[in-house]
Amino acid sequence: MFRPDASVASPAHLPDGVADSSPTAPTQLLDDPQEWLAFGRPCTPAGSPLPAQAVEAVLACPEAATWDSHVVLEGMHCAACALTIEDALRAVPGVLQADVSAATRRARVVWQPGRVLPSQWMKAVQNAGYRAMPAMDAFARAQRQRESRRALWRWLVAGFCMMQVMMYAWPAYVAQPGDLSGEMEQLLRWASWVITLPMVVFSCGPFFASALRDVRLRRVSMDLPVALGMAITFVVSTAGTFDPSGIFGKEVYYDSLTMFVFFLLTGRWLELRLRDRTAGALEAVMNRLPDSVERRDEATGIFARVATRRLVVGDTIRVLPGEAFPADGCITAGNTHADEALLTGESTPVARPLGSHVTAGSYNLQSPVEVRVEGTGGQTRFAQIVALMESASLQKPRLALLADRIARPFLLAVLLAAGLAAAWWWPSDPGHALMVAVAVLIVTCPCALSLATPVAMLTAAGTLARHGVLVRNLQGLEALAQVDTLVFDKTGTLTRDGMALQAVHTMQGWSADDVLSLAAALARHSMHPASRAVVAAASASVPAPQGRWRVANLQEDAGLGLSATVSDNTGAVPGCRVWLGSARHAGVAAQQGTAALQVVLSAQGLEQGAGGDLLELARFDLVEDLRSEAPAVVATLQQEGVAVQLLSGDRLGAVQRVAAQAGIAQVQGECSPQGKLEALRALQAGGHQVAMVGDGLNDGPVLAGAHVSFAFGRAVPLAQSRADFVVLGDSLALVPQTVLLARRTLRVVRQNLWWAAGYNALCVPLAVAGWMPAWLAGLGMALSSLLVVLNAARLARGLPVLPALAGVDAGADAGMDADALAAGKVQQAPLPLPNLPKTTLEPA
Repeated sequence: MFRPDASVASPAHLPDGVADSSPTAPTQLLDDPQEWLAFGRPCTPAGSPLPAQAVEAVLACPEAATWDSHVVLEGMHCAACALTIEDALRAVPGVLQADVSAATRRARVVWQPGRVLPSQWMKAVQNAGYRAMPAMDAFARAQRQRESRRALWRWLVAGFCMMQVMMYAWPAYVAQPGDLSGEMEQLLRWASWVITLPMVVFSCGPFFASALRDVRLRRVSMDLPVALGMAITFVVSTAGTFDPSGIFGKEVYYDSLTMFVFFLLTGRWLELRLRDRTAGALEAVMNRLPDSVERRDEATGIFARVATRRLVVGDTIRVLPGEAFPADGCITAGNTHADEALLTGESTPVARPLGSHVTAGSYNLQSPVEVRVEGTGGQTRFAQIVALMESASLQKPRLALLADRIARPFLLAVLLAAGLAAAWWWPSDPGHALMVAVAVLIVTCPCALSLATPVAMLTAAGTLARHGVLVRNLQGLEALAQVDTLVFDKTGTLTRDGMALQAVHTMQGWSADDVLSLAAALARHSMHPASRAVVAAASASVPAPQGRWRVANLQEDAGLGLSATVSDNTGAVPGCRVWLGSARHAGVAAQQGTAALQVVLSAQGLEQGAGGDLLELARFDLVEDLRSEAPAVVATLQQEGVAVQLLSGDRLGAVQRVAAQAGIAQVQGECSPQGKLEALRALQAGGHQVAMVGDGLNDGPVLAGAHVSFAFGRAVPLAQSRADFVVLGDSLALVPQTVLLARRTLRVVRQNLWWAAGYNALCVPLAVAGWMPAWLAGLGMALSSLLVVLNAARLARGLPVLPALAGVDAGADAGMDADALAAGKVQQAPLPLPNLPKTTLEPA
């Protein structure tokens, strides 16, 4: 097996033509297969995750697999930058796929080690003028902090220079003719030039570097028109300063330049901060594993800190309070409480005593514990969640793809428009003509247009992730906002994976408490859901001690029921043989026309049943445990104009009962998987936009066939799920909340697009007409991008509040009351059920 802390691989694994570079180079260190798991995972050539059983075999020979790696990018600002990096990566032999997100500044690269190594495709990114760093590494976070600090310093220098230049420009604005002598005016120009020069060199440096890179590589990005505007303004003003009598000596524009740069850097710095706080919520979740952990040395028993990626199955680690568990495992020493909000969406701490299991990504809240590692890397549930989030964060919704496609042609049109405007105004005033061109270059930069969709979508995805809903497909948010029909599966979705006791029907002479305690004495020996429901009901309602009945010779017939010899320790009931299960198993006639599942208790050997006949003692009506919030969820969806239907493969009577309790009018029962798919297609053929909510276990075809789908329940196999949304928690209320958030997100996207289009439609004519100075164009450009990001930031406030669910405790079940049981009323007992196969007792 490939162990991550094995010795460094030799250069023999390098493909032909690749030199053995110095090991001190950061990117060359990433060519070591030990490091690949730090920022990627093995996958199929198409980029799909490998099955868990195949991962171990791949890690034994990592150079033979295809790898899916994620990197953070430095130096990119816009959609055109993303397209440039994608083109550079895809041109590298051995890179099968490359996806870059301008909103998150991350890239996904699918590559083959036999043909290319990380240092090579990272070098291609560097040659394109950017820098790639492994995602989820500590130095990547430090690099982002350094970038933010540099942006702040550039902004501060620009602000200082702007204030000084405005102080020198102010006399020219307020002076009357003859107030300023020619020498004084020339002195103020020189002072402004001296103050502006460091701002141009330092604050504007990244823009000029990016523009020179574009010219050298014969491409266009959004920094090119901005840099051209800065350069033209500074050159024209410098020419007027050095040669006051020349064609550009009439006026200088240092004040406009400094104001424009200051406004632009203000917008970009605030945009950077806001994006880190909103869309960066995804990255905050993905980076929650610790970089290192204390591992026990098997030889000495001493704990030493090692990198998290060095862990293997079987290691014993010590996790301190406040640290995240770095792997799935079992607690072998100590006990604590854990925060599992990432997995469930609920922040309530969960008790984790000795012997309990913990999951990677959850936080240790209380005390140090020792954990035996049972799953690492891609084998953990956390890794599956991260893979889904990374995939979603790099997807480009349809509206974003449209903006990307028009970005480059639009920039070329901007350059052409600026040239035509300059040519039009040149005969009358060359200096004014160039400043008109500058205003056109600046005001038409399509930053807001390219940010309008991805920032809103990623902010919504981050908000959903914090509440326990994973977005597997960003396009699903747009589709969900247009849904008018929502179809629920029954078992595991509207109901829990368990049963509840609805009513007890006893024969004359027996009380509900007596038959419950007798039935529970047998049912405690079975893990069947019906048995667990009987035991839960008895524990909640029977005051008598559980030791009344002594059970011997117990037998269980799978799918039928239990039988045993029972004696009463109190002597009130003679010893007898007792059966608990289906009517046929209990030897009595089945009762027709009931929607509930009936479990029958019968006995042989009592006085009333002499002669070997089986005597019926009681019938227990069991129903599926409807989620307490289901009626309010259905009502909320209907109030929002979404029609709700129920499709299930269960018996029609049981389906109708659940539908009646939940408030669903349209029901179809006894549907095969193919029948569900046909019913779904019939709705779609009728012009409906349909969303499907299933448990993700056996609803694969219908989930894939819907316009948008939810996989509901903790048992969902994340890597194999075909749903667009995966609900990790246990609250059905997340479904309507996601629908409402999707509608709000689409409204925000449309607002952003309309704002970006309206801003350009209004300002471009003003700039061409010469009515918009450069500083005002810079302010408009900065404010347009900032407004788009601020509008999207509203989606980070949280999920929509549902008034219909006020006061509904989605996670609590009602207790069992003996009097209510005897009266035949429905009460839901707490059911701590394991994940069991869904089986039913055979009818007579």
